[in-house]
Amino acid sequence: MRRVLVSACLLGQPVRYDGRDAARPHPILRRWADEGRIVALCPEVAGGLSIPRPAAEIEPGADGRAVWQGLARVRQRDGGDVSAAFVAGARQALELAARHDIAAAVLKEGSPSCGSGQIHDGHFQGKRVAAMGVTAAALAQAGLPVFSEHQLEAADAWLRAQDRCSAP
Repeated sequence: MRRVLVSACLLGQPVRYDGRDAARPHPILRRWADEGRIVALCPEVAGGLSIPRPAAEIEPGADGRAVWQGLARVRQRDGGDVSAAFVAGARQALELAARHDIAAAVLKEGSPSCGSGQIHDGHFQGKRVAAMGVTAAALAQAGLPVFSEHQLEAADAWLRAQDRCSAP
């Protein structure tokens, strides 16, 4: 049985920058938990950031792939550079994926780490742009399908297809 890497905040863990969670009670997540498929991770905490912590966004005009490649930075509102922690968290996600036979990831949309389709634009004004966060980009570059919490049905269908392909 293949596993799924899931943003810890979606599972009710209070790990977000503001010390809250982003719990998304959903039958698919409950079933995956019952099946023992879920590996939870908050890449920002895994990378060494505290709870709570100042909000951070990827520099304007850049995305998680650029941060992962060392070409852009993740900054806090006061200008503090937290790129190293974001990259360390992405590395942790990749290590977990390899160690636990992770088939896919379901990550928190909008996050500078986990956003799979959108992230904030780097101006701290609440505006989003189409791009991936650092961890999402690292996982995708490694060939792992990355879904947002809004795509649970698609993630579940993909996972079930993988299970059928790997069945003896």
